[in-house]
Amino acid sequence: MSEQGPNCLKDHFEEEGFVIIPGLIPQEDFARIEAGCNHVIARTRAGSWPHRRTVGKQFPPYGDSDPDSWGVQHLMHPDLEEPVFSHWYTSTAVIDAVQMLLDCEEDELQMELFNLLINPLSHNFALRWHRDDIGGDATEEEERSALDAWKPHGIQWNTALYEDSCLFVVPGSHKVPRTPDQRLHSEGPNAPTDPLDMPGAIQVFLKPGDSVFYNSNILHCASYDAQARRATLHASMGNVKGGSIRARNILQHGLSWMKEPNFSEGLDSRGKAMLGRLLELYNATGDVGYSLSE
Repeated sequence: MSEQGPNCLKDHFEEEGFVIIPGLIPQEDFARIEAGCNHVIARTRAGSWPHRRTVGKQFPPYGDSDPDSWGVQHLMHPDLEEPVFSHWYTSTAVIDAVQMLLDCEEDELQMELFNLLINPLSHNFALRWHRDDIGGDATEEEERSALDAWKPHGIQWNTALYEDSCLFVVPGSHKVPRTPDQRLHSEGPNAPTDPLDMPGAIQVFLKPGDSVFYNSNILHCASYDAQARRATLHASMGNVKGGSIRARNILQHGLSWMKEPNFSEGLDSRGKAMLGRLLELYNATGDVGYSLSE
């Protein structure tokens, strides 16, 4: 998995809130996954795949107000006819990495999101500093409580097919509320726009095949260069021990299609079991609303 041992990787993830692991895509599968990405990107850019992240809109619901896109949603959707994505999501390489970092058993893992991050074409685009499921207007005490509840129960990752330097994070910020200076950089439309102006920020550099796993409530943002080709697999997986804690962050993306028989029929036994755990959460949860607004 890496020249670093599992304990070292897990310790780094828990302490810093992120860790880079190379080689999640076996070399023999890389070309098939790349071809699948090219196919779904082409459909999205042509307007025949409606589930996309729209330039000018940072968080769901994304709408369709701009023809340009910075992401493709629902890579495992059967209508995309690309089973390579569900095969990789449920692969031993991915499952072993998630189990190691979350310190859980396979029968505790629930299927969640699998999307694709791409470069816009019309102009550069940036996401503001945020935590995925904690609003920028949260008080210090609200932030502390939410971080404490969130941290052991799921993980998010980006796997780059090409060199990728879009992501910025503040190491260790998944454990503590923002400082006053950090709040100034993550509240409202007038926050500074240079990502490295954020106190404590670093830029994450990925080589082709590298994956950065991170706690999605770490302070993070992204900057998209319209001239730099991007195809970065963007996924999450949960631990059922979290119960409903992750429900809003996951279900806000619109996963009703996962309840359809033609989706489960295309999964292996591992995937079916993971999907079943997600559907238990789905069926037990009412209207979740949205985690963040513009």
